[in-house]
Amino acid sequence: MARPKSDEKRAAILAAAIKVIAAQGLSAPTASIAKEAGVSNGALFTYFETKADLLNQLYRELKEDMAKSTTTGIPTEAPRRDQMLHVWNAWLRWATAHPAERRTLAHLGVSNAVTEASHQVADQAFAGVEALLDRSRANGLLRDAPLMFVASIVTSIVDATVDYMTRNPAHARVHAAAGFEVLWRVLT
Repeated sequence: MARPKSDEKRAAILAAAIKVIAAQGLSAPTASIAKEAGVSNGALFTYFETKADLLNQLYRELKEDMAKSTTTGIPTEAPRRDQMLHVWNAWLRWATAHPAERRTLAHLGVSNAVTEASHQVADQAFAGVEALLDRSRANGLLRDAPLMFVASIVTSIVDATVDYMTRNPAHARVHAAAGFEVLWRVLT
């Protein structure tokens, strides 16, 4: 009889995957992830059938965590700028507090192993932010651009801002404010 799966072991494998992938990239062997998690390589494959399955689950969970962190408490009755500023600040807080997760998502975001279905799940998690972006750009330069192109530009502005915030923490607020102004001008 097979042993029941443990939520703690699954969580340990995902946490180990974040750490190992952030440090070594997607070519990191599953044996390294298993070792970091304190499980056998065979046990890893009890929880995730293939490495691709592990990568897809990790991508989905990281995106869902980031979406939850950035979309909770959006002041929906406030002006769009205030709503976008709320998302911006929450995204910066998540990104600066989770550098390994951010690096891992960067690797996973360009991986051929991450399926279109996983990307769609991630997109659904950000549906409210996408709608806010769409409303914010309605009269701007990017009003006719594909929404995912606009989202990619926004992500690039966030990434540049976070990079400068982490390199120069004494001026993090200045970089955050300047980044938001760039974002808002690009959108509107």
